[in-house]
Amino acid sequence: MKRLIIGLTIVLMGLQFLNAQDLTTEFQIKELSKFKWQWMADKDVDKLEKLFHDQSKFVHMSGSWKKDRELEIIESGSIWYKKADVHDVAVELFGNTAILWNRITLTAHVRGNDVSNEFTVTEVYQKQGEDWKLLDLTFSSVRDTHKIEH
Repeated sequence: MKRLIIGLTIVLMGLQFLNAQDLTTEFQIKELSKFKWQWMADKDVDKLEKLFHDQSKFVHMSGSWKKDRELEIIESGSIWYKKADVHDVAVELFGNTAILWNRITLTAHVRGNDVSNEFTVTEVYQKQGEDWKLLDLTFSSVRDTHKIEH
């Protein structure tokens, strides 16, 4: 219980930190992506539901689907994103749209087995009012020597 309270406090502090006016948009997007990975690991579908745009799409090795299915998969644990080790990040801004590329090693629990895979993950965000919404999350399988161009 104590660990949960500490974790929630850190997340809330992080969200307040994200709202500080002096942060750059690029930094905000990078931090939001880090929070997203943690929320996915924690199966925190309440926070993810607010982050994911209602028409968002998710592309995985096994298929693609929309927001409701992704949240169902996370909540049920049929894919449990246990840990994303982020090795490299690049962000490009296009008006109110941001595209983030992560090179990650993802440890996940899938179909009863723990697996570890290297991916480049593309995340597309759009600013809507005061909030950033995730429009797309696409996993691309890559070699561990892959580098993201900045």
